[in-house]
Amino acid sequence: MNQSETKALEALQNGSDIRGIAIATEKNQITLTDERVEKIAYGFAKWLKEEKQVEGQAKVAIGHDSRLSAERLKAALIKGLVFADIDVVDVGLATTPAMFMATQYEGYNCDAGIMITASHLPFMYNGLKLFTKSGGAEHEDIDYIVAHADASFIENGTNSGKITKADLLTTYAADLTTKIRAGITDAEDKLKPLQGSHIIVDAGNGAGGFFAEQVLAELGADISGSQFLEPDGNFPNHIPNPDNEAAMASLKTAVLASGADLGVIFDTDVDRAAIMDKHGESLNRNPLIAVISSIILEEKPGTTIVTDSTTSGHLEAFIEAKGGKQHRFKRGYRNVINEALRLNREGTPSEIAIEVSGHAALKENYFLDDGAYLIAKILMTYASLRKNGQDLPDLIANLKEPAESEEIRLSITASDFKTYGQEVLTDFRKFVEADADMSLEPINQEGIRVNTSGALGEGWFLLRMSLHEPVMPMNLESDEVGGIQKVKDRLAGFFATKANLEI
Repeated sequence: MNQSETKALEALQNGSDIRGIAIATEKNQITLTDERVEKIAYGFAKWLKEEKQVEGQAKVAIGHDSRLSAERLKAALIKGLVFADIDVVDVGLATTPAMFMATQYEGYNCDAGIMITASHLPFMYNGLKLFTKSGGAEHEDIDYIVAHADASFIENGTNSGKITKADLLTTYAADLTTKIRAGITDAEDKLKPLQGSHIIVDAGNGAGGFFAEQVLAELGADISGSQFLEPDGNFPNHIPNPDNEAAMASLKTAVLASGADLGVIFDTDVDRAAIMDKHGESLNRNPLIAVISSIILEEKPGTTIVTDSTTSGHLEAFIEAKGGKQHRFKRGYRNVINEALRLNREGTPSEIAIEVSGHAALKENYFLDDGAYLIAKILMTYASLRKNGQDLPDLIANLKEPAESEEIRLSITASDFKTYGQEVLTDFRKFVEADADMSLEPINQEGIRVNTSGALGEGWFLLRMSLHEPVMPMNLESDEVGGIQKVKDRLAGFFATKANLEI
């Protein structure tokens, strides 16, 4: 490969995924071309055989969400894998967690899975998420794949891979249904344990529509009022993102209009989820973590809940009051999952890793970030609560909510944004240490986390570096109305000295 093409391939790396522009627009040229995707397939084949030590005839499942460019990218992937003598199982429309399960289900027994998705990003984007039997690819794996993304690395390719088709999503839905039935132990009707519940789904025209018809309805729930179940890569109604205000507002309208007991929303590829109660109150971000933590701690007392760095201080108090421990770590779903795995290896039991964005991975489910399984787990408790005249909000009645919360994103204009960002954090630490109304959080894994008091009121804020962009996000919470503005006014002088930071 020439140097420019190597750089173009390296630019497609997005942490532990591949991501780029797959549909040209007025402002964007295609970066995820057929040729590059085919080359990535060669690198993936090399990685499977050399790094993952897959012997014999390897088999790879390929699926996609509803994105318009999916079929084009799938064809390029298949072309490269077949050339490299790898058998391909084309499963069509699928979810990211289902693609991992293709490596676990006996009827599939695939050596690897590739999900074609760009999560919640706009329609012109697409990408690849890669799995083997041991879990998702890491950043270092993508490095290897990109470095070997060329046909020259395929020894003795005879173009002999075979292609078959399968309906993985139906298998996955049946698996979830079986697990929910088994988890609701006090149901009068074992086959229809959600009978009498009205639960709606907002799939945002992504891949999550199956959950309404193939899971909830099968379990006896009334799903009338569900919306945007049909896959449509134009995403004509709202961004399929549980962390998006417009998406949650749309779900709230649907819940209230239909008189549903519960609303469920997924992102495009169903590795994230959120819920809404019958009153239209959203249970996402910190409240969602509190709900699943309450459930997990009832089953596994004292376990450690691994979260990302932006969770509320009130959440920590809630978890500790339930007898658990919170361990805040770095942003990024692979980061929190890997941290939970590390804790377990070193003797600290941890049953779940979860981000405020809705990525949740449970130990009992392969530490796979699976939005549908998260909802399935919650529904098992929800059914029992309803039978006793309770509801999900009762689980988190003692969770204190801040009066205000906000995220600010500061853009770094310096050419070497990582070095500049670290310099800002060093100076910011000194600034905080000199302020009597601010104190550094003693246990913190990412950026500078600060607790406020005195004239600034009770609250906290976190300044950190973005994982991949020239951006410094700052999350703020305050227990009093107007508290965040007081903090911003206090910090304004510091940021005024930073010429290469822009709000």
